[in-house]
Amino acid sequence: MNPIVTNQRQIRFGIMMIACAVTCHTSLAQDSALRVDRTIDQLQRQTQTQIDTELPLSQRALFDYGGYSTYSYLSFDDAAHNNHGLNNFEMVGYARLNLDGANEFYVRGRANYLDYNPGDEPDGQPNHLDGRVEEAWYRFDLANYETLRNGPKPAMDVDVKAGRQFAAWGIGLTLDQYVDGISAQIKSNKVDLDLLACVTIRQTIDFDTSRSDFDESTERGFYGAKLTVPVGRQNPYAYILVEQDYNRAEPLDAHVIPTRYRYNSYYGGVGMNGPILDQFTYGAEFCFEGGRGLSNSYDPATSAPVNQTDDPIEACALDARIDYLPGDSRHSRVGIEGIITSGDRDRTTTSATFGGNRPHSGDHAFNALGDSYTGLAFAASLSNLMLVRLSASTYPMPQGMFGEFQLGGDVMFFGKTETHAPIDETTTNSRYLGFEPDIFVNWRLTDDVTFTGKYGLFFPGSAIPDGQPNFVRQFLYAGVTYAF
Repeated sequence: MNPIVTNQRQIRFGIMMIACAVTCHTSLAQDSALRVDRTIDQLQRQTQTQIDTELPLSQRALFDYGGYSTYSYLSFDDAAHNNHGLNNFEMVGYARLNLDGANEFYVRGRANYLDYNPGDEPDGQPNHLDGRVEEAWYRFDLANYETLRNGPKPAMDVDVKAGRQFAAWGIGLTLDQYVDGISAQIKSNKVDLDLLACVTIRQTIDFDTSRSDFDESTERGFYGAKLTVPVGRQNPYAYILVEQDYNRAEPLDAHVIPTRYRYNSYYGGVGMNGPILDQFTYGAEFCFEGGRGLSNSYDPATSAPVNQTDDPIEACALDARIDYLPGDSRHSRVGIEGIITSGDRDRTTTSATFGGNRPHSGDHAFNALGDSYTGLAFAASLSNLMLVRLSASTYPMPQGMFGEFQLGGDVMFFGKTETHAPIDETTTNSRYLGFEPDIFVNWRLTDDVTFTGKYGLFFPGSAIPDGQPNFVRQFLYAGVTYAF
């Protein structure tokens, strides 16, 4: 054999291996950025929920406006045991116009200044100001409209909301994001029908981190219908939710190995929720994911490019939870939750296309844009993951200056559903990923000022590569919110 040709092949192979190593390093950084971004989003939503619950609909004026500002500090460890510090300055403003209870207009904007400690940016971006219109919608309530015109409330109610809004589908396994589109609730004495047609806002954090703009330019369409048939106080339901990939095509030279992207899926689910006696509430949902997606673009054994194929998606997920509410003056709550999501053993990363499903094989990794809680420090995606979560919260001193002081915590145990399949970070073929205790405090000091503190520690298990179980990961959050 010609030695020159042999050397050229060796050089090409070496370059390909180096390129794949660099890509894997980049993927690790992207996964770290995705985890912290997802956690920050959850913290922002929790703050927004607290603000919303302090202003019941019955007390809202015809025209209402206001806002709040938050300063928070985060300190967290990534999967490579690097610590990052972040000062986050946040400003939120909103306005609401309600006309006769039948027509409602709402707009809310959010601005964030992310100030990382020098060299701590997980995605390599410098400190910057982010701003967006978070919600902007119009809502029409047919029952209120008919009541104003004719007096008695009609037997059927139609509630339509159009514009930028938050879409929470089912128990949250499949979709829990801000979207642009239209939703409707049709309610009668016997059945409830929920309809949805929308596209995710561009700032949505995508599950496919191998896309170059996975956290800045995500466009996935969702079209669904959910039917609920109440039986007494229980609410069994079934749904179908179709996802269409509208993301812009990546240029084929965007990666070392040319890669095309397309992931079109659908989710069919059944579930039930409601109270048990007077002190227990529960929720459970099973979801099957089908559809088709493009396979990996290289052979993991040789790192050589391969032709991508359009292969079927066959995945599933289960979430079940139950809460005990003793009804005491401290508003105590104790709960347990279990989540199982399927994985695919021929992937090298569970959620991405680059390093994804092997060509000409079924893809069994569950992937969606849901947002279930998987810890502060670990914050894994819901793919090839088993989770058991124990939770508790209470107001320990319901009287006096500490009357609005809430204390709570979670303990979570993590495992891989398929031991030989990956998650969104490097693991071995063991099942046990580790456990994490989290604690939190919420203290409303005055009508306008609220303090929130959260702390989590993740203790790696045997599925984390050798040497790493000695390194716990911590996540610290402290924030003060002033409402005006």
